[in-house]
Amino acid sequence: MPFGHDMVYSLATVVDLVNTSPSTGGEDKLTDLEQLTEFVENRQVSGVGELGEADLGQVRALREAFHKVFTAPDQATAVIRLNTLLSGTRITPRLTEHDGHALHVHYFAPGASLSEHLSADLGVALAHLLVEGEWERLRTCSAPDCGHVFVDESRNRSRVYCDSRTCGNRMHVAAYRARRRA
Repeated sequence: MPFGHDMVYSLATVVDLVNTSPSTGGEDKLTDLEQLTEFVENRQVSGVGELGEADLGQVRALREAFHKVFTAPDQATAVIRLNTLLSGTRITPRLTEHDGHALHVHYFAPGASLSEHLSADLGVALAHLLVEGEWERLRTCSAPDCGHVFVDESRNRSRVYCDSRTCGNRMHVAAYRARRRA
């Protein structure tokens, strides 16, 4: 994909955020402030102050909005859903260097809440993906017992599983065993 490091990182962050939701087929991984703080630290979300219960509720709602973008039936619907999400966000682009990262662009307004921060930075990354005509790279895992989302970064857009070591391997082993039984 022709995107810079910060965009790829933002896309990975939105995938990780969406995959904390029970709507992806697993358990809810954002049930309390401790889990939210862990997510923020693991994804190195900068410029975040003290987190509260309001932040938890807002981020949980945001991840469901992002999930709807990933699961849109077509690009036009994805655009509408993403525009709706972005319309509630104060976007203030600025260049920044911090925490050892090279010069990159942040889109969230100074003093923004965690939800606004994620809406702006992650929403703009998804917007760039759609503008580049890469909507079909937003995928849901093809394994029948998995609903995780991912961004297909393969050159030929052929990835179908969220993780080749887990879902992909399970499905390939099951297919092999089915062939052997036949």
